[in-house]
Amino acid sequence: MLQTIDAFDRIGEENAFAVLARATALAQSGKDIINLGIGQPDFRTPEHIVDAAIKALRDGHHGYTPATGLLATREAVARRTLTTTGVEVSPENVMIMPGGKPTMFAAILMFGAPGTEVLYPDPGFPIYRSMIEFTGAKPVPVPIREENGFAFSADETLSLITPKTRLLILNSPANPTGGVTPRAEIEKLVKGLAAHPHVAIMSDEIYDVMTYDGEEHVSLLTFPEIRERLIVLNGWSKTWAMTGWRMGWSIWPNSPESGRLYDKVRKLAVNCWSCVNAPSQFAGIAAIDGPQDEVEKMLRAFDRRRKVVVEGLNGLEGFSCITPKGAFYAFPNIAATGRPAKAFASALLEEAGVALIGGPDFGVLGEGYLRLSYANSEENILRAIERIAAFLGR
Repeated sequence: MLQTIDAFDRIGEENAFAVLARATALAQSGKDIINLGIGQPDFRTPEHIVDAAIKALRDGHHGYTPATGLLATREAVARRTLTTTGVEVSPENVMIMPGGKPTMFAAILMFGAPGTEVLYPDPGFPIYRSMIEFTGAKPVPVPIREENGFAFSADETLSLITPKTRLLILNSPANPTGGVTPRAEIEKLVKGLAAHPHVAIMSDEIYDVMTYDGEEHVSLLTFPEIRERLIVLNGWSKTWAMTGWRMGWSIWPNSPESGRLYDKVRKLAVNCWSCVNAPSQFAGIAAIDGPQDEVEKMLRAFDRRRKVVVEGLNGLEGFSCITPKGAFYAFPNIAATGRPAKAFASALLEEAGVALIGGPDFGVLGEGYLRLSYANSEENILRAIERIAAFLGR
């Protein structure tokens, strides 16, 4: 029998894709499935973006691009960053990635190793912990608590830092909870990090435009005191409904003080994925520089759906759901049902035809919760809630 290195036995998975596969199989067998499990907008990529990719192909952009991304694409990201954060970044610090996960992979790989610790949100995106364990580092969960509005606590986060901590992962607006951390809490965290100059920070800001009820997204880029140890993750997937295009970007420091992180990730790209495909990069430029009407339309729809979801879930026996302030997820508390979350989610799919994700798939503190994505139509959301109510009645 072939034997791989131990690291490959430590890799976890993102169960949302397993649920998607099962939901797809059930649908293909003829069962009516409502999928509220996958974090994927149900909107089409705006036509002007698609047209830009087609034009790029017609114009002959079929070859390799630089490992860091086309200069024009990186310049577009720099323009967008200035618009959304007020911070001027150089295109020479922007890295175009084949999705968001490669930034996580690269950042965690750079700082994770046996004998080190990496802090990550729990409940949080499952790939954080999976990749930390892959490197052999110790994963240290930062509790994300319902009583705190699913925002992280600066004091609790800082209390978990030790001399072994190498990387702190933050995510706001957050998956799976929809939590948005307030500016005051972020400012307190940044101030406290001054006492821990050995800790790098990766800020996952993929849902940056998706905030509601007057909440603001506070980019970590707006704090110059941590800029030389900050990696920012972002991309096209959620904002422009481009999940299948596999297009992300990240911003890295490259000073001697930072350890030339940008150059390190550039070399990783050369060794791993070579470059991001050219037509998608032209589409990415069109997304940033073109009209944002479709984005605004999508956000208004998410806001409406969010209210429908919260009202519907709070009407279910044994459910309680605080109002999410960002992203497109609700994270209802189902502890009062007395049912284990993963088993409940599995039964809902198999028996009621509703795909959700059990909270433990996002961390140990996810028990007692389900994740519901409202990146689906209001009609389907209402049908799903009716089915859940009937299931609970049985």
